[in-house]
Amino acid sequence: MDCDVIIVGGGIVGLASAFRLLEARPGLRLCLLEKEKGLGRHQTGHNSGVSHSGLYYKPGSEKARLSVSGLKEMSAFCQANGIKHEICGKVVVATSADELPRLEKLWERGNQNGLQGLRRLTAGEIKQIEPHARGLAALHVPQEGIVDYPAVADKLGELIKSRGGEVRLGTRCARLSSNSGHWIADTNTGKVTGRFVVTCGGLHADCLVRASGHKPDARIIPFRGEYYKLKPERQHLVRHLIYPVPDPKFPFLGVHFTRLIHGGIEAGPNAVLAFAREGYRWTNINVRDLAGSLCFPGLWRFLAAYPSMCGYELRRSFSKAEFCRSLQKLVPEVRAADLLPGGSGVRAQAMTPDGKLVEDFDFAEAPGILHVVNAPSPAATASLAIGSRIAQRVLPQLN
Repeated sequence: MDCDVIIVGGGIVGLASAFRLLEARPGLRLCLLEKEKGLGRHQTGHNSGVSHSGLYYKPGSEKARLSVSGLKEMSAFCQANGIKHEICGKVVVATSADELPRLEKLWERGNQNGLQGLRRLTAGEIKQIEPHARGLAALHVPQEGIVDYPAVADKLGELIKSRGGEVRLGTRCARLSSNSGHWIADTNTGKVTGRFVVTCGGLHADCLVRASGHKPDARIIPFRGEYYKLKPERQHLVRHLIYPVPDPKFPFLGVHFTRLIHGGIEAGPNAVLAFAREGYRWTNINVRDLAGSLCFPGLWRFLAAYPSMCGYELRRSFSKAEFCRSLQKLVPEVRAADLLPGGSGVRAQAMTPDGKLVEDFDFAEAPGILHVVNAPSPAATASLAIGSRIAQRVLPQLN
């Protein structure tokens, strides 16, 4: 055999899994396959760089457990390896009376999840942290921060290789098959054989489940999030991170302000259907990907469940003025002229045939193979903790 473990996917979750496996079992023969010419080229390199504390997630869920532990592990990893990061804190602002009960539920959830230093803010206290923000009340989450996730991915790649692991770039896995107790990965550069396979495909997670001969319970629907940036002369309007109170009637968080680790202020994202799994612009169209989404009954049930939200997100994608109005709820002084075109990312969101979003991290297992099916935000924050969880599942089976 070529190796003991094959990792498919060179995003931050695949890299963290490989790193934790080699850390726990020195000498393990491990091969990581990545279709791109570099590591972390998609969700890892296109997110806003926030390290999440676990405020929003249902107590007891994988997201809650792994983000709380993963935040500590990520901060320690960055500090140990000289990677830029900052624990700057954030405020979650209630801008209307109907948001106050939801803010209180966040307070309860954050305490249940073990967040440290969480505190309520009055309208006046908000101004002490974010002078230009407006709200009736807020929560201050001091543990949250910002991280250079592409640098984390590159460092993980270095550490994997220094521990004897192999990283094969430009290697696309088309098929996974089992034979006599081992697995064969058919790639564009040849076959790789191993005793165990872990797939961390992100935007292609469900495709890798099918490539292994199994039927996924959910389909990955790509949602693009678009950002603006504040003009340099207006960046003083935001000091740290400013978030809205999420509305439980809608499946996405809403636009917010984020300070970037390399400087600047980002505003967004919205959420619109992408026409390709890697569709970072409206003009990026992959007919096969788009047909797969449009032929999936779950998408139509989702659109029927949230027609107003979907229509609003679409309008906001094409209207800077509408986008700006959303931002003004948090920081009233922002003007459309302050907004410059920013980047975009595509969220790999697992959706079930009944139109429900898979809310938690989701894994699927079969003999000799483990699939990371759903790992949206806060997967980057929790990646090292997810990697440890995967190592705990894989290593006993190798024995």
